Amino acid sequence: MTTDAFLADCRARLAFDLLSNTWNPVLLWALRDGPRRPVELREQIGGISSKVLTETLRRLQSKGLVDRQAHPGAPPRVEYQLTKLGRTLLAPIDAVGAWAFDHGDEVMAAQETECTASQSPSEGAQAPPADEGASEGEEGFVDVVADLPADA
Repeated sequence: MTTDAFLADCRARLAFDLLSNTWNPVLLWALRDGPRRPVELREQIGGISSKVLTETLRRLQSKGLVDRQAHPGAPPRVEYQLTKLGRTLLAPIDAVGAWAFDHGDEVMAAQETECTASQSPSEGAQAPPADEGASEGEEGFVDVVADLPADA
């Protein structure tokens, strides 16, 4: 095993891949207080479809982070809970959340500044010719946007 973070088999990359999926840390955090049924998770989280919830829970289960408990009865009941390994990710998720709370406004301001700057060309700058870098029959992003109706 190597410690080079850019290689596919690096352990750090594995951890970053786990946390980079939008729903993985959200579901792990939602399960921090104990077992939950899928319907409870959807209500608690909001904005997640049943399909994405199921896919994410299966992915977390396959990684050993979440355990699925089926309870017999009519109707059958299923609950998900964090495994011991899954609980070890709560501290890093909390740390990233705290960072986002402390610095989220700065990141959003930078994004807004970048978005504003990209929408209005800076003084004295000239736009490159429309066909520069485009192959025959290929439209650039600017060309496509310019052709959109004003109400789009």
